[in-house]
Amino acid sequence: MQVLTSLLARPAIRLAAMGVVAVLAVAACGSGAVEAPPSTPPRSVTTTADGPLVQQLTNAVAETGAMQHMQALQKIADENGGNRAAGTAGYGASVDYVVGVLRSAGFEASTPAYQASGEAEEGDSAPGRNVIAQTRSGDPARVVMIGAHLDSVPDGPGIVDNGSGVASLLEIATKLGPDPSVKNAVRFAFFDNEESGAVGSSGYLEGLPEAERQKIKLYLNVDMVASPNGGYFVQGGKGSDVETAGPAGSAAIGQILADQLVKTGVTAPEIIEFVGDDESPFIGAGIPVAGAENGDAKQKTASQAAAWGGQAGQVFDRCYHQACDRIDNVNREVLDHYLRAIAGTVAHFATSTDELS
Repeated sequence: MQVLTSLLARPAIRLAAMGVVAVLAVAACGSGAVEAPPSTPPRSVTTTADGPLVQQLTNAVAETGAMQHMQALQKIADENGGNRAAGTAGYGASVDYVVGVLRSAGFEASTPAYQASGEAEEGDSAPGRNVIAQTRSGDPARVVMIGAHLDSVPDGPGIVDNGSGVASLLEIATKLGPDPSVKNAVRFAFFDNEESGAVGSSGYLEGLPEAERQKIKLYLNVDMVASPNGGYFVQGGKGSDVETAGPAGSAAIGQILADQLVKTGVTAPEIIEFVGDDESPFIGAGIPVAGAENGDAKQKTASQAAAWGGQAGQVFDRCYHQACDRIDNVNREVLDHYLRAIAGTVAHFATSTDELS
């Protein structure tokens, strides 16, 4: 999170009478890679009871699996100067790790390069790399996309910001598998260089032909979901303009995420405005968006502490953008709530035929 003012098929989950089939097989690739561990807006869509995939995926994901991915990212940072910042060996090893996990789970993972607008075009600025993987099943003309930034700040390993988002996506992807029974394709994105201003996500969208951009029906951003004094915030539909509220349909996505948080036991998650993370280029492209984030350098209020626990008057993350954002900075309870809620949200939209409006 930036400093701000404010697919060999080996399916893992199928809708069958046998219930959930969960497969978790992960391994790293590449030289020096780490081994992978075995006020509420109105809804804009018709809401029904959770379907089988929502329940199955929510039950299948586990914070213990996400923690293993964060431990691997911590090891990468420790072996590469203490960080995983864009353009460094630590970031390259992080790419290798994510690709290895996804390919071991049966996905066809790619690492498309990009050159963001405004960067040098004469070759003196190396292109960055994102990681992209998509289910083979589901309509490829109707893509449900979820993303998290893979880089850290130079000052620390970035385990909450945003190893927690990366680990959540990896846990969901490996439990969902590349061939789930879904109506819409599910695309996972791990973006480069968010910390300098959503550079990787901007480069990704700029590199897509307009016809391909139009296939993305929604984007869910996951940025910080395990802060030690974390809150429960949802972005989508709050604000006076498109930049802060998102395009039409964003409120519907945010409401589903909030509903899923409540189903995990969270009291009164708050819907807040977008502040300019990796969802921004999607907003600019007119794609409905929502976001999951648990707070950073702002202080938790007394009412928030009463609803969610934690310490009032203290910042949500004391190690935000610092060297102490390590594995022991992770709040596993907050992570568990968000992980299951995000999984349920992905499954909801992957199996939904409702149109966002």
